[in-house]
Amino acid sequence: MNYYGGLDVSVKETSVCILDETGMVCRELKVPSHPEDLLKVLKDPALPLERIGLEAGPLSQWLFSGLAEAGLPVICIETRHAKAFLKAQVNKTDRNDARGIAQMMRVNLFRPVHVKTLTSQKRRMLLTARKLVQEKAIAIENDMRGLLRNFGLKVGVVGTVGFDARIRELVEGMADLAGIMVPLLAARQKLRDTFTALHRQLLSVVRDDEVCRRLMTIPGVGPVTSLAFTSTIDVPARFKNSKAVGPALGLTPRLNQSGESNCVGRISLCGDAMMRTLLYEAAQSLLTRVRKWSWLKAWAMNVAKRRGLQKAIVALARRLSVIMHRMWRDGTEFRWTRQDTPVAA
Repeated sequence: MNYYGGLDVSVKETSVCILDETGMVCRELKVPSHPEDLLKVLKDPALPLERIGLEAGPLSQWLFSGLAEAGLPVICIETRHAKAFLKAQVNKTDRNDARGIAQMMRVNLFRPVHVKTLTSQKRRMLLTARKLVQEKAIAIENDMRGLLRNFGLKVGVVGTVGFDARIRELVEGMADLAGIMVPLLAARQKLRDTFTALHRQLLSVVRDDEVCRRLMTIPGVGPVTSLAFTSTIDVPARFKNSKAVGPALGLTPRLNQSGESNCVGRISLCGDAMMRTLLYEAAQSLLTRVRKWSWLKAWAMNVAKRRGLQKAIVALARRLSVIMHRMWRDGTEFRWTRQDTPVAA
C-alpha cells in the first residue's frame, strides 16, 4: 500500500499527517521543525511514503534539502495553489492544513515549486542584504531632510557624496540641531560603508561568473541585474522555452475570461518582485540612457510610439528576460543588429 505525507511547517513545530491510498489517516503528530526530527517520523519502514508535500515558506528550502538528501520523495508545493485548496476547509488549524497537504499528495493535485541550489540561495542572500542596507541609508537621509525642513532648512538636490557636507553646512551655528544631526550622519555613514562592502562582494562574484559577464553585454543590464537573474532562474533548463520566463516573473497581462467576457488586465505581478523591478530599471535605462542604437531599442521605441513609454518599458523588461534566458542557454552574447542575432523573442 502507498502512503502520502503532508507537512504544515511553522517556526518551532511542524504538523505531520500520513495518509494511506484510501485517504485514511494513519499517523498524526507534531515534531520540532528540524530535518533530523522529521526524518525519525518519515523514514518509518512500516509506512513507506510515495510523496511528501510541504508548502513553500521561510524554512522550506532548508527542510527540503535535508529530506531530499536523505532520499525521501519530498515535494515543495506552490503557496497560492495550496492556499486555494486548503481554503475549502471550515476550520483552519495546523492539523487540518497538514491533512489537506497530504490529501493533495494523495490525489496528485499540486503544483511543484523549484527549490534553488545552495549557490543561488547564497547569491540571493547577498542581493537582499545589499538592498536592505541601501534602503535603510536612503530612509535615514529622507528623514533627515524632513526633520530639517520643519526649521526651514532645505537640503535641496545633493548627491550621496555631498550629503554629509550639506547637512553640516545647514546646522552650522545651531548646537542643538547639530547634536541631533551628527549622530544620524554617523549612522548613515556606517550604512553607506556597509553597502559599499557588500557591493564589492557582489562585483567580485560577477567578475568570476562567466554567465553574468555574458549577460552584461546586453545594453542596460549591469552586474546587479545579471546576478539577480542567474540566482532567480537558477537552472535555465527548468523552463520549457525562453518565452515562459516572462509569465514566471509576472511580466505578462492577467487574463479574466468567462463566457463572452474576455478581460485583459495589467501585468500579473506574480513571481520575484526584486527581479521584476531590476528588469524594469534595466529596460528604462536602455530606453532613456543608452545612446548606442540596437535592434532591441528600435523595437522598444516603436512600441512606445504606439502604446506609450510606460507600456514600452514593461514590454521591454519582459523581452529582456526572454533574451537573457536564451543567451544563457545558447552560450551567446548580445547581437546589436537584428540580422546577426539568433534570439527570437
